Amino acid sequence: MGIKLQDDFLWGGAIAAHQAEGAWQAGGKGVSIADILTAGSHTEPRQITDGVVDGLNYPNHHGIDFYHTYKEDLALMGEMGFKAFRTSIAWTRIFPNGDDATPNEEGLQFYDDLFDEMHKHGIEPVVTLNHFEMPYHLVTEYGGWSDRRVIDLFVNYAKVVFERYRDKVTYWMTHNEISNQAAVSDNPFFDFMVWTNSGLKFDDKATLADKQAAMMQAGHYELVASAKAVQIGHEINPDFVIGGMVNVAALYPASPKPADMLAFQKARQARDWFTDVHVRGAYPAELEAFFKRTGIRPDITDEDRADLLAGTVDYMAISYYNSTTVRATSEQDAEIDHPADVEVVKNDFVKVNDWDWAVDPQGLRYALNELNDMYPYLPIMIVENGFGAYDEIVDGQVHDPYRIDYLKAHVAEVEKAIVNDGIPVIGYLSWGPIDIVSAGTGEMKKRYGYIYVDLDDMGEGSGERLRKDSFYWYKQVIATQGEDLGD
Repeated sequence: MGIKLQDDFLWGGAIAAHQAEGAWQAGGKGVSIADILTAGSHTEPRQITDGVVDGLNYPNHHGIDFYHTYKEDLALMGEMGFKAFRTSIAWTRIFPNGDDATPNEEGLQFYDDLFDEMHKHGIEPVVTLNHFEMPYHLVTEYGGWSDRRVIDLFVNYAKVVFERYRDKVTYWMTHNEISNQAAVSDNPFFDFMVWTNSGLKFDDKATLADKQAAMMQAGHYELVASAKAVQIGHEINPDFVIGGMVNVAALYPASPKPADMLAFQKARQARDWFTDVHVRGAYPAELEAFFKRTGIRPDITDEDRADLLAGTVDYMAISYYNSTTVRATSEQDAEIDHPADVEVVKNDFVKVNDWDWAVDPQGLRYALNELNDMYPYLPIMIVENGFGAYDEIVDGQVHDPYRIDYLKAHVAEVEKAIVNDGIPVIGYLSWGPIDIVSAGTGEMKKRYGYIYVDLDDMGEGSGERLRKDSFYWYKQVIATQGEDLGD
């Protein structure tokens, strides 16, 4: 048995527009940075192409056709009893180029209809403004978030949708997993992270220091844009609840050796400054010291600092999938400006899934406690947590006990964090309640959903929706407010 949670706890699920909607040119939509990501796999990173190249597979172009099937899909989520559903507004449906003089009415109307349909089923919208969906035009013409002018373009977009949906949406978040790009390295997967966060693409001549400096500048502009959006949002509707969003893979030191402990601490500091700025409205001391020591001084104005302080978030939204264990690469002190001082290592105390992600339910409780220690009493919403796996249809059914086991264990830890630890967690929105295209690999076969979608990696198939065993499990969890987690 689980622990019954408060009646207003937000149970539900989460997707992103670019992974689900498809219809990538419908209704006046422009090209986004997700639209030029090719399909990849667990071993082959997705490629960032110069525009859309004929003959290549761009899985975000088709998604699961949620643009046309949302009524059917939301009905299934309503059947499960969802209290909330997180999705994003595709920036390029509203401003196809990002710097358009006027918004696209057809795109605005689509989200009017989508939110109306959610309310019809008693589902609260939780909306991300920027979920890896920057207009590609802002990359080719401005250099992505490396250009200060993009701040005002984003804020204008936020203002338009805040005003349009002021009576339909209460919960918002600005940028999705903004802290992902802190994982600076020469690993090709880093290219995906900084591209999806900031629209930055590096050539072969870029050094690690060049990448780190560019990432920090872009990240600063994103944080300023977030803070300004928060201020405007509260002016438009004081009842808006606007958050930031980060990934909180629990970090562990590989050993109690002092060098490993310091490496673990520096790895956290290199990532957590994004959350510090969101919540406290100022850069932490270690980042200010880093700027001074290294000469990497982002363009930070006094006005920026005032905006950051005035635009702190109402809550933090987090994703949690796995934990990460790190160690020092030498006996010397690890430093934020030397990412190679820290390396990720295997943790023999946790299992891994088919994509080599550590399966660590207790890590979620650990991460929630850690956040509460750093930011006491700040509300936290879990907006991503799920289990990607290969599912098979057998006699018209999908039996997924592995997914139920994963989610059951993680929900149990959330309940303990709330009841035993007193942490103000306000919602649990599991990732991918319906199968969608994987962001990291571009695959359909990496499935997270309670609802199976009959499409393959090429977007081919019937598109039929099937309820998996986990569908009925989660329905019971919600119906009992988390008290019945199954046998």
